[in-house]
Order: sequence, then C-alpha cells, then structure tokens
Amino acid sequence: AHRGVLFLDELTEFKRDVLEFLRQPLEDGYVTITRTRQSVVFPAQFTLVASTNPCPCGFYGDSVQPCTCTPRNRENYWSRLSGPLMDRIDLQVVVSRIKPEEMTQHQPGEASEPVRQRVQTARQRAHERFKAEPKLQCNADMQSRHLKQWCPLDDTNRTLLEGAVRKFGLSARAMDRILKVGRTIADLDGCPDLQTHHIAEAIQYRTIDRMQ
Repeated sequence: AHRGVLFLDELTEFKRDVLEFLRQPLEDGYVTITRTRQSVVFPAQFTLVASTNPCPCGFYGDSVQPCTCTPRNRENYWSRLSGPLMDRIDLQVVVSRIKPEEMTQHQPGEASEPVRQRVQTARQRAHERFKAEPKLQCNADMQSRHLKQWCPLDDTNRTLLEGAVRKFGLSARAMDRILKVGRTIADLDGCPDLQTHHIAEAIQYRTIDRMQ
C-alpha cells in the first residue's frame, strides 16, 4: 500500500496485535520486518481508511433501531483499538443512518471537479510553505517543531485547543494532529492564518476519542 490507500473494513474484528503493528508506519512512514538475525526496513507511506460498527450489535446511537449491547459489551468492543493507535487516525467520523427521503430525492452533491481544484490549490499552498524544507511535502509531514512556525495560536485558539485536550483526555500527539488538520482546513479555505473555526472543525474529527 506504499503511496496508496490501505482500506480495513470491520476494523475492530482484526486482532489487536495486528492493529498495533500499524503504529510505526502511520507515525514514521516505514515498517521494520525482523526475522531471526536480520531486519529489513520497507517504505510504508499510505493513507489508512477504516470502517467499523459502533458496537457489537451495530446499532449504538442509531435513530431507529435500539442498541442491545450492555455498556461492558461496548467497552470491550472499543478496547480492541488502543489509544496510541487512535491517536494516529486524524479524521474520525460517525456516519449516521441515511433518511428515506434522502435516498429517494437524489439531491446532487458537490461535483468532483471543483473539489479537485480546491485540493490542488491547497496542496500548492503547502508546497510554497515548505519550499525551504525539502523533506516536507504536505501538512501531515510536519513535526512538533514546525507547528510553532506554521500553526501559531492566538489566545482564543489556544484556549479552545487546551479545553478540548482536557475535556476529551487527548494526548500530545493528538493535539499536534489537530493542528495539522486545522492547517489543512485553512488551506482548503484559502486562509493564510489558522482561525478558530478551523481548529474547532479539526477537533470535531476526533469523534472516536469522544466516544471511548
């Protein structure tokens, strides 16, 4: 999946040790395979896309079908995904049941072409930003030391971010990733500076952190 997409369906059905193996490539972009007396390092920069049910029965939080799981069932279910692994998943979104009228009315969404143009423009902004840093190709490549330079926080943004970290028990890694996502949202928005609504939107993408 190097330079591609790794899609894992039913994420919580994988063995925990298999999922934990994803931590190194998600963080460092490479994977180390050790066999007997030899270790080999392979590049592993990929986009992870994963899906899973919200609980064993699949209906926790559903607006129609009641959940039949106990709190302990749900706790054990989510315990298969460790905190350090979830820290490395930047965009976490709950997909709710589609209403019948939404399926029958066929309301057109945004066309692909303007989305593509917006993404290309945002990537160009990132390239311009990092032209003096050849190892940085996109916002996700930033390290903590880069965030102070390219994701400076005013008092309002700092208060918002610190409040979210306290409320949801987020780690330092999750906080850094919120800033990277916020910087990307600002680029897509065409804003040179990181604004409060960019930080707020990035925090909203830590959905699973709030559920656990």
